[in-house]
Amino acid sequence: MKNPFLIGESIYLRALVPADFEGNYFGWFNDPRVCQFNSHGRRPNNRQNMEKYYTRVLDDSTLAVFAIVFSDNDCHIGNISLQNINYIDRSAEYAIIMGESGYWGKGIAKEASTLILNYGFYTLNLFRIYCGTSAENIPMNKLAKYMGMTLEGCRRKAIYKNGKYFDINEYGMLVDEFSNREKGDPRESE
Repeated sequence: MKNPFLIGESIYLRALVPADFEGNYFGWFNDPRVCQFNSHGRRPNNRQNMEKYYTRVLDDSTLAVFAIVFSDNDCHIGNISLQNINYIDRSAEYAIIMGESGYWGKGIAKEASTLILNYGFYTLNLFRIYCGTSAENIPMNKLAKYMGMTLEGCRRKAIYKNGKYFDINEYGMLVDEFSNREKGDPRESE
């Protein structure tokens, strides 16, 4: 299944489709490794929840959710999204889940993130994109910094997972910061 919407070097982003629920996607939200640092995996995932989510994605203009697909084999390996899109304040929350562990550590999250930030800033005309992640989620914290996001603060002990409270690091980026990063602005390495 092709139908790419945003195309990168090794991946493309496309809309979610009902056939995605037949693959491994369904199990990602029950996998403790995939859900280790996010709010998923607290209750068992089931078909009904997935169908409700899919309907919401189709109907909610404040969501832009894409399947991350590896180009060589058309394998759906993760999802990336802009959520809570606010068209007045021109802001949105960025989120990503890499469900197929065989693709971890290969730069795919960086590639997908660059595609969606470009889409958010230049197609949706957003001014600010932000995200939050557990302070324990080293890969996501590194990804936010790689993308050029600024650490804006910390919500102390804001998520409860596996019997412990964890801090949430809050990151944000403005359109001019993304533009400067794309142009190779030397400030990006500071």
